[in-house]
Amino acid sequence: MRILSIVPASDPGDGRFPCVAKFDAEITADIRMYGLRLLRSPTGKHLSYSPSSGGKRCATFSPNLAEAITAAAIAAFHGGRAANDAS
Repeated sequence: MRILSIVPASDPGDGRFPCVAKFDAEITADIRMYGLRLLRSPTGKHLSYSPSSGGKRCATFSPNLAEAITAAAIAAFHGGRAANDAS
């Protein structure tokens, strides 16, 4: 798992779960996802969502994978890791 790039969200949206950041991730050596969203719930918990098309999510993740993606995104966002930084 590697975050390729992450930037603060320019528009948090108007829902109960504001968008904190948008990011691209290399899930495995064979799978990259672009335009993922890091959201914050009203309780402060963070969640990762795939982009939507036609009002539906383009992908969903198992709970374990979703947690791993979110943890990597939070670490990159708070650590200021630049795109393509393999550390």
